[in-house]
Parts: sequence; C-alpha cells; structure tokens
Amino acid sequence: MMRPAKISAWVQASRPAFFIATLIPLSVGYILAIQHGIWQPFRFFCILTAAMMIHVATNLANDYYDHIQGADAGESIGGSRVIQEGKISLKELKRALILLYTISFSIGLYLIISLQLWEMIALIVFAFLSSIFYVAPPIRYGYHGLGELFVGINMGPVMVIGTFWAITGQLAWKPLYVSIPIGLMVAAILYYQSLPDMQTDRAVGKKTLAVRLGKRGAFIGLITLWCLIYASITCLVFARQLSIFALLFLTTLPIFFKLIILVKQTHNWVDLDRYGKYIRILYFLNGLAIIGALVA
Repeated sequence: MMRPAKISAWVQASRPAFFIATLIPLSVGYILAIQHGIWQPFRFFCILTAAMMIHVATNLANDYYDHIQGADAGESIGGSRVIQEGKISLKELKRALILLYTISFSIGLYLIISLQLWEMIALIVFAFLSSIFYVAPPIRYGYHGLGELFVGINMGPVMVIGTFWAITGQLAWKPLYVSIPIGLMVAAILYYQSLPDMQTDRAVGKKTLAVRLGKRGAFIGLITLWCLIYASITCLVFARQLSIFALLFLTTLPIFFKLIILVKQTHNWVDLDRYGKYIRILYFLNGLAIIGALVA
C-alpha cells in the first residue's frame, strides 16, 4: 500500500489546481453534444478519463525532461518540484509516464474502433505527440516559444471538437467557434506561469514566448492576450453563438485589472508565482460564463 506521504507527492506532481484547464473544454464539448440530443455518459467518461491522464502525463513529462535538461535547477520555481525535493525519483516518473500514456492511448483507440471514427486518429496522434514533445527532445517546442500556441490548440479546439465529435459522431462549426476563447485562456495560464521563470529559463536556453518578448513585451503580451479573450467572447455573443449570459465575463474585469496592477508593481517577477491563482480564477469564471451561455 502506498504511504500517505507518497500519495501526497503524486498529487503535488499532478498539479490538480490546473485540472480546470481540461474539465472546462471537455464540459463545453459535451454540452454541445447534448444539445444535439446525444448524451452517451459512458463515452464521455472514457473521454474524460483519457484526457485527464494525458493532462497529468504532460505535467509529469514536463518535470522529467525539464529536470534532465537543467531547466528546473537552481533558483527556478517551475514544475511541481517533486524531483528537486526528493519525493519522486526519475525512474518512478518514467514508469508513471509509460502507464498513463499507454492507458490513455488505449482508450482513444477503443473509441475510434468502436465508433468507426477513423478520421479521429489524426486528432489523437496530434494531441499525444504534443503532450510528449512539449519539453521532450528532439522537438521541445516549449523551448522555442511555441508552448502557448500548441497548448491553446490542444486544450481549446482539439478538446472541444474532439469531445463533440466522439459523442455525436459528426463535426460542426459551433464547437470550433466556442473553443477559441477557451484555447486562448489556457494559453494565458501557461503564459503567466512562464513569467516568474523568465530569468532561469533564459539561462538554460529555454526561449519561451515571454523570454523572447522580454519583460516589457511580456507585460504587454499578457494584456493583449486577455483583450483577445474578452473580444472573442463578445464576438461570439454578437454572432449568436453564445447567449447574452456570456457577457457575465464583464464581472471578471476587476480581477483582471487587479492582476495587471500586481504584475506592474512587482519588480522581481519570481514573486509573480504567488499571484498565479488570479489567472486560474479568471479562467474558471470566464469558462463558467461560456458554459452558462450555452445552457441558458
């Protein structure tokens, strides 16, 4: 039996605070499928299980490869820190990665074969490879300023469209439209998380988008990204893809302004890590506004 301390270490490595980044797009895709008159709760359970395993595996792979390449060494505060704190070994992480990827990929193949949705193989393979090569060599796209792009695509359009497709067996335009602000918000979470580690990332050659932009550019980028998010939700309301209920996103503006002020007033950006909760709150509340607009 696993000891409580070990269980706690695996929970820490999984980073449950970020699970909303998977739960919201899957929920949106499922709600859109239900609106087409198709429920399929067991099928959704399979999708949810596989997606959560991929999410956890991506976090573990991030810890594993960043540690090997020295990106989480020294003063870096990135990752879950379970390796640096001696709670989980590299060998244990590797075994967990193999198990999680094997089970999730098997669930994906089961859905494809049982539903005869062979075209979905490309979507699953893209998500699978994106998860592995975020920081794994030789691609390491997260080291080349492409992390936000691929994470936004995978946890926005891929998850929303993929869920809708697997439940209904068909494609539609609305899941794509609604997935845009969701993908942008997940990208914003990753973008913000990279800000405290800009100095240490630069030192090891990890050229995240924030590192490429520099401190001033990264600050402007944060504002620009959230302006795009709010604008995309507004456009969906005017295009009648979302009900007026989605305009409840306006209630999150004070949180956004507070975050921007905090970032502006923080001289040592390593300290920004303590304010990460605000970016997750923004995602959660705006995600609820989108969900509410779909069911209202």
